Amino acid sequence: MSASDDILDCLIVGAGPGGLTAATYLVRFHRRALVVDSGRSRARWIPTSHNAPGFPHGVAGTSLLKLQREQAVGFGATIEEGCIAQLLREDDVFVAVAADGRRWRAHTVILATGIVDVMPALDGLESGIAAGAVRLCPVCDGYEASDGRVAVYGPMDSAIGHALFLRTFSRDVSVVASDDSIASDECLAQAKRAGIGLYPQACALAHVDGRSQVRFPDGREEIFDTLYPTLGNSPNTALAAELDVQCDDDGAIEVDEHQETSVDGLYAVGDVVSTLNQIAVAVGQAAIAATAVHNRLPRNWRERPDLQADTAPELPTPAG
Repeated sequence: MSASDDILDCLIVGAGPGGLTAATYLVRFHRRALVVDSGRSRARWIPTSHNAPGFPHGVAGTSLLKLQREQAVGFGATIEEGCIAQLLREDDVFVAVAADGRRWRAHTVILATGIVDVMPALDGLESGIAAGAVRLCPVCDGYEASDGRVAVYGPMDSAIGHALFLRTFSRDVSVVASDDSIASDECLAQAKRAGIGLYPQACALAHVDGRSQVRFPDGREEIFDTLYPTLGNSPNTALAAELDVQCDDDGAIEVDEHQETSVDGLYAVGDVVSTLNQIAVAVGQAAIAATAVHNRLPRNWRERPDLQADTAPELPTPAG
């Protein structure tokens, strides 16, 4: 399909939970949809998610992606590996160009490109994430950190805000500064009222025996059951920027109630959109976007040999 001049009904960029859901919906609508995936879904970092609907015992991010991919492909979705380097508009058709030169043309596009988290310089980061010593989403797994010794690592004001949220899960929550920024008086007061400990800027972080070790310049060490880095993230909006898509102050793509961006025919779902960054949210947005795409395209009625373009079948006369 990538080498053809045919125009796709929809090109989906990204094969995370949102992109794969959109693909499943569209092929079940009998639409010609193709997914291009760079293999960097944020979901791959999840060791076990316990709030993904339908998995009472939890599911690893890699397992969830594998199951969703099998579901989409099982209904006929096409998924190709690659990185879209350029997204253009030629008349009423979108043209996507991959880094290796492949090109696709589509009537509509769904961006499910996600975000990239800023990771801390922590020795053994991947093993720490796998062990739960480092966690990236307090909404997803604050429950798993319940009543453990928890630290939030980041600029003081931002970290205190996240620590206040985590204080509902544990009585022992602290903030470790990632830089030399000074907390505002308001944040300091809130931290004091909540009993949140405040530590100065750390000089080294490490995963040690299933926990997070934090070292300070004066030689002191602290051990935490869980460390939450809050260093920010960057939405993958480079393709949207090429088409002058409207974004919010944080750089996330703005969409309407159908997940359509400010560019006609261009949709966005998941973490790249200004929303709650959750699998369930991305899946719901993908269902909305895929249905909107299907409804905007010309009707793809199933062929009937007895029905010609200029005739209609004779309807039966109602009884009585």
